[in-house]
Amino acid sequence: MKAIRFDPAFSGEAFLGASPDYAEARAVIYGMPMDWTVSFRPGARLGPRRIREVSVGLEEYSPYLNRDLGEILYYDAGDIPLPFGNAAQSLERIRETVGRILADEKIAVGLGGEHLVSWGAIQAAADRYPDLVLVQLDAHGDLREEYEGQRFSHASVMRRAVERLGGERVWQFGIRSGPREEFEFARNHTHFYPFEVLPGLTEARGEWKDRPIYVTVDIDVVDPAFAPGTGTAEPGGISSSELLRAIHYLAGLKVVGFDLVEVSPPLDPTEQTQILAAKVIREVLLTVVPATR
Repeated sequence: MKAIRFDPAFSGEAFLGASPDYAEARAVIYGMPMDWTVSFRPGARLGPRRIREVSVGLEEYSPYLNRDLGEILYYDAGDIPLPFGNAAQSLERIRETVGRILADEKIAVGLGGEHLVSWGAIQAAADRYPDLVLVQLDAHGDLREEYEGQRFSHASVMRRAVERLGGERVWQFGIRSGPREEFEFARNHTHFYPFEVLPGLTEARGEWKDRPIYVTVDIDVVDPAFAPGTGTAEPGGISSSELLRAIHYLAGLKVVGFDLVEVSPPLDPTEQTQILAAKVIREVLLTVVPATR
C-alpha cells in the first residue's frame, strides 16, 4: 500500500502524535487550504497549517474519554496542493484524494479551508457509500441555490449535497443565520435542528446506527466569544464545551469521514479558535478511531 504524501506548505510538522506509517493507520488527516469563494473575510486557507502547529500545545491524553493518542494510529498526509483561485479543479483534487483514503479503508479527517472544500470530500464518500448520511454542525445552512452567480460556493455547499444525497439523508444542527428561503427549504427538505446542537443529536443519533456517516463541522457553529477566528462569525452559537460534547456523541457510530472548516488564523491573534480546532480534531480521533496499540 503506497502512502499518500503531499508537499505541505509548512515545515513538515504533522498533527500531534501522527504516525509515519500510512499502511497501518486507521485514519488519515489531510489539509484543504482553499478560500476561493468566501463571501466576507478570507484567511481560511491558512487554517490547516496553523491547526497542526498549535496541536503540539495539547496533551495527547483526553480526560473526557480516558484515551490517549498513543493508543491509536493515524497518518497526516499534509495539505493537498490546490490550484489558487480554481475552485473546480481544487474540488476534483479533494474528491480524488478522499476517494483514495476511503478505498484504503481509512477514516478521512479533513482540515479546511472554506466550507466549499467539503463538497469534494462528500462526493468521494457518497461514491463509496451509496447510503451515506451527512451530518452538518454550522451557523449557516449553506443551502443557497447560488451565491453571487456561483452554484459552487461556501454558501451553497449543502444545497449541492442535498441534490446528490437527497434531503432525507442530510441532518443540520445549530443553524441560526440565513435568508428566509433557506430556512423554509431546510424545514421542508432536510432533518433540521436550528439554534441548538445537543438536543437534536440526542434525538437523531439513534437513526444512524450502522449507517456510514460523514460529519462536517463549520467552526462558526461555536459562538464567536469562543471562536472569533472565522470569516462569517455569527453571535448566538454554542459553547466550545458543547461542541466537544457533540463530538463525543459520535462514539459507536460508523463515521467514515469528518472535516472541520472555516478556521481563519489571521482573524484570531489570540489563537483560541485554532487551539479549539486542534482539540476538536484530537477528540474526533479518540472518539472514532479504534485502538490499534
